[in-house]
Order: sequence, then structure tokens, then C-alpha cells
Amino acid sequence: MASVVVVGTQWGDEGKGKIVDLLTRYADCIVRFQGGNNAGHTLVVDGKQFICHIIPSGILYEDKACMIGNGVIIDPDVLLEEMNDLADRGLPVTPERLMISENAHLIMPYHKSLDLAKEASLAKGKKIGTTGRGIGPCYIDKVGRVGIKAGEMRDPDLFEDKLKANVEEKNFLLTRKFGLEPLSFEQIKSEFEGYAEKISPFIGNVSMALDKARKDNRNILFEGAQGTQLDIDHGTYPFVTSSNTIAGNACIGSGFGPAHIDSVIGILKAYTTRVGEGPFPTELPEGDKIGDELQS
Repeated sequence: MASVVVVGTQWGDEGKGKIVDLLTRYADCIVRFQGGNNAGHTLVVDGKQFICHIIPSGILYEDKACMIGNGVIIDPDVLLEEMNDLADRGLPVTPERLMISENAHLIMPYHKSLDLAKEASLAKGKKIGTTGRGIGPCYIDKVGRVGIKAGEMRDPDLFEDKLKANVEEKNFLLTRKFGLEPLSFEQIKSEFEGYAEKISPFIGNVSMALDKARKDNRNILFEGAQGTQLDIDHGTYPFVTSSNTIAGNACIGSGFGPAHIDSVIGILKAYTTRVGEGPFPTELPEGDKIGDELQS
């Protein structure tokens, strides 16, 4: 199989999870390279349903190496919840089975607060349809060079300095622009100290691990989230997600050289659906019997 990228060619929900699961059987490494817990794959294995929002779906196979690339943004609470759920179902997640890029950015509580506040302030017809999970604000901080990376949780002093500056700035926006209550620096610091203790063993250099896997002739599968029409540059802007969902981002979001990608598989379905707001010429109104039938 060599190195293969799987992406959605519409607005997401094309059934990528099923295809990724089929190909995972032949892969050695499965890599998630963009997005956050606003997306994911739903799989049914042996009659059991699994929903993976952040962890690559290859985690359902005990002999696969799973990686979360630098292009992914991580809500530690959601990540640990996924880990615990898998463990409860007989699939413990260990550092030998999952590596998290040290350069993956963290979704902080203030990102979620700003996400909800901004969406609520938009007039009807202007709303993006955000999930309110802090995705956009986290990517804004990443590009603005003030984001906090997963690897920085291992340096308490650096983490505290960056957190303090961010909380001060975000509280200004929350209180002065949106009229909301400020967030507690101490509370967030304490919360993330707990996350750091649990997540630190999983943090590593995904780019180097992938390069070694390539040199060892291992099969690598890159799984994308959402779809091409939700790409921040090439989608139906501004009704898009905050990351690049196209195949080219598999390299940027994982640190893997583009010359080593062997093939790209685009997934589509016979009819289109989309999550969130935005223009959609063939949209059926809510409660439409035909739409309900298609959905089911």
C-alpha cells in the first residue's frame, strides 16, 4: 500500500471512516493530520459502534501505530475521554500505540468561550454554524504565534508564561467586547497540570517517526477529516472549517515529505449533505420527508 492519503471530496460525511477502516488492515501506521474534535469517524466493528474524534481510527487494531500530527488541534479533555472510553471497551491506549506530535496545538477553555461568544453575536445569515468547540480561535492563535503546543505542557514555566499572557488578552475580549465573565488563570493552570501528567508520555516527534517508518518500508495511511468544500482556502468560504482539508495538507500536518506520497483516494457519495450554515442550492428544508428518508 505504501503511503496513501484518504480525503473527503464534498462537505464531509462521505463515509471516509469505512474506507479508512478497510485500508487500515493493510497499513502499519495511521496518521490524523488536521482538524480537531469537530470531526471524526464513526465505525462499526463486530457490531460495536466506535466514534473517534481525535484518535486515528486505526487504534481499534492492536498491532497498528497511530499518530496525531502537528496539523491537528487537541482538546485534552476530549482526548482523555476517548482514551478512557477505549480502555473501558478493552482497547487500552498506550504510548506504544499512540504518538501525539509535540507541535500539535492545544484547544484551551478560552478558545471555546470565544467561539461560542462570536457565533452568538453574528446576525442571522452570517452565522458560520460552528460547533462551538474552540476550533477557529485555536487556529487563529496558532497563526498569530501565541498558541500553546502539546510539547509545551512538559515545560511548566513556559506553559505558565504563555497561559498568563493568553488569559489576560482573552479575558479582555470576553469582558469588554462580549460582556461575559472572565476566566480563571489558576483554574485553567491547575486543570492543564493534570492533563500534562497524563498526556506527556504520548508526546513525541511524529515527523521523525514517520520518516523512520518510511525507511523501514512500512505502509502509512493518512486520514483526513471533513471534506474539500470545507477547506479554508479552497472551500465555500467563509462557510468552511479553519484548516486545510485537502490531500496536500497530509504532508504539512504531519511533517512527511510530499515526494513520498504514493496515492490519494478521494471519497464521495451519491448525494451531498453538509454540517453547519452556508449556501447549499439543493438543500431540503428541516423536517422534509425526503430529507429524513435520505438521512436514515
